Amino acid sequence: METDNQTWVREFILLGLSSHWCTQVFLFVLFLVMYLVTVLGNFLIVLLIRLDSRLHTPMYFFLTNLSLVDVSYATSIIPQMLVHLLAEHKGIPFVSCAAQLFFSLGLGGIEFALLAVMAYDRYVAVCDPLRYSVIMHGGLCAKLATTSWVSGSVNSLIHTAITFQLPMCTNKYIDHISCEILAVVRLACVDTSSNEIIIMVSSIVLLMTPFCLVLLSYIQIISTILKIQSTEGRKKAFHTCASHLTVVVLCYGMAIFTYIQPRFSPSVLQEKLISLFYAVLTPMLNPMIYSVRNKEVKGSWQKLLRRFSGLTSKLAT
Repeated sequence: METDNQTWVREFILLGLSSHWCTQVFLFVLFLVMYLVTVLGNFLIVLLIRLDSRLHTPMYFFLTNLSLVDVSYATSIIPQMLVHLLAEHKGIPFVSCAAQLFFSLGLGGIEFALLAVMAYDRYVAVCDPLRYSVIMHGGLCAKLATTSWVSGSVNSLIHTAITFQLPMCTNKYIDHISCEILAVVRLACVDTSSNEIIIMVSSIVLLMTPFCLVLLSYIQIISTILKIQSTEGRKKAFHTCASHLTVVVLCYGMAIFTYIQPRFSPSVLQEKLISLFYAVLTPMLNPMIYSVRNKEVKGSWQKLLRRFSGLTSKLAT
C-alpha cells in the first residue's frame, strides 16, 4: 500500500524474548503454566465471591472486576506470545496489533482506576465504618466500576487511533513481546514528539491521578489506624487494607517507572521484563495475595472445601 511515497506495513514482526529454540520451548512451558494458574486462580476468586453471600460487599464487587481485568489483560498478550514462541514466523497483522494494543492498554488503565476506587472503599471502611453501608451503596459501586471501565477504554481508543495513524514506512520489526505502545511508536518514520507528549499527559491523568487518590486514602487510613487505642484494633484495621496495599505497590511501581518519562524510558530488555510482569506475574499473584492475606477469603475457602469434602463423602457412601 503506497501513500505519499511511503510504504505502510500490513504486518509486524515481534522479536520476542529469545531466538534460541530450547529457550523458547522452556519459556513456552513456563508461561503456559503461569497463564493456566492465572485463569484458574481468578476464576476461582470470582466463583467464590458469587457462592459466598458473606462476600457480597463492595470490596469484593470491586475485586471481581479486578479479577476479570487481570484475566482479560493476560489473555490479550499471553496466547499470542505462546504461539510466537513455537512458530517460525512471528508475524502479527496490522489490525491484530492495533487490537492487542487497544485491549492491553485499556485493561491496564482500568486496573489502575479500579485500584483507586478500592482504596476509597478501604478509606470509608476504616475511617467511617458506621456509615460504610450508607456511603458505599450499590448504585455508587456500579457507577465507580463503570467509570473505571469507560475511562480506561476511552483513553486506550484515543492512543490506539493516534499511534496507528503514524506512518511506519518499512519498519515492521517490533523489539518486544507484544504491540506495546512505546515499542510501536518507535517504529514511526516521522517525528513522534507529539505522541510522546500525549503519552506523558495521559499517564499523568490516568496513572498519577489514581495514584495520588490512593496515596491520600492511605494517608487518612494510616492516620486513623494510629489513633486506635488497642493493638488488636490496629491489627484488624491494617489487615483490612493489607491485600489491597500489596497489589497497589506491585501495580503502580513499574508503571510509573515506565510511562511517566517516555524519552528516558528503560532499555528494551527492561521494557520486555516489565510487560511480562504485568501480563504474566501480576494477574497470577493478585488472587493469591487476596487469598493468603485476607481472613474473609481464607474463611470462605475453608467453608467451600468443607462443603465439597462433605458432598464427596456422601457420594462415596
